[in-house]
Amino acid sequence: MMQYRHLHYFISVVEAGSFSRAASTIHIAQPALSQQIAQLEEQLGVSLLLRSARGVRPTAAGEVLYREASSILKRLEQLPGILRSGTGAAEGLVRLGMSSTIMKTAPVAFIEQCKASLPNVALRMAVSDSPTVKRRVIAHELDLGLVLEDDLAPTFSRQPLYRQRLFLIRSDGTSKGKPVKLNDVASLPLVLPPSPNITRTALDRALVAAKLSADIVMEADIIADVIAAVRAGVGASVLPKGDLSDMSGDDLGDPEMIEPPIYLTCSMISSGNFPLANAAEAVRERYIQFIETTLRETQAPGVEWIDARRGKS
Repeated sequence: MMQYRHLHYFISVVEAGSFSRAASTIHIAQPALSQQIAQLEEQLGVSLLLRSARGVRPTAAGEVLYREASSILKRLEQLPGILRSGTGAAEGLVRLGMSSTIMKTAPVAFIEQCKASLPNVALRMAVSDSPTVKRRVIAHELDLGLVLEDDLAPTFSRQPLYRQRLFLIRSDGTSKGKPVKLNDVASLPLVLPPSPNITRTALDRALVAAKLSADIVMEADIIADVIAAVRAGVGASVLPKGDLSDMSGDDLGDPEMIEPPIYLTCSMISSGNFPLANAAEAVRERYIQFIETTLRETQAPGVEWIDARRGKS
């Protein structure tokens, strides 16, 4: 029968890259460790490790087991905190991820707010792109994620918050408040993130539907690099933001809505396989309210609230 120690030993060997280093790390004799891995391979009926003079690395089956076993052990480590948080006030560690595109100033401001309203919760923020946040939620490295989505796949438990229009960003906007046509966007030299990227995917899909293609002169996956390239006149870009004031983009032209509209959905996501602990639920509710309040106060352009109770912005 497979046991916890089998998974723990296997993960240790993969991460160490050799039996000898793993044995030293987890304080077990190397022959005993080798025997435990052999038992695991026998029980599963597959080879899990490729052995060579340079060490070991996982087979295709071993890579799957490493990913799944890592997720299982992380959840087991979190179980005491989940049980404690379910018996009283919100307390414990909550790991919250957020797309860097949504609001650059949000993480710091919310951390301060969370300290005041949830003093027994240790909040750990992670700011990245939406696909990375999603992968980390799936791997249980994050409890929650605020992401932009183009396709609402049923992998997660989610609460869609609002739809965000895409905007054309260029160094000298000339629309004077009028939307820019998609075919005009296609005629411009563009600085875009490389695929796969949520904004790029949504734009590419709209272009294909309109029988158009983009003139991409530069790819950059960091927003600061995109803004710098636009500022330098390399090309225009497309972002799910109608206000660049939080990204040092005040010297650029006003963001221009693209017509017909192209939307991304902003959602709060969590694992679809495990319920949230009390602490994570408390953080989720407060963060949703924080984002809504902030966007309403700043009158963020291109935002259309999804929940009928929230009304339209």
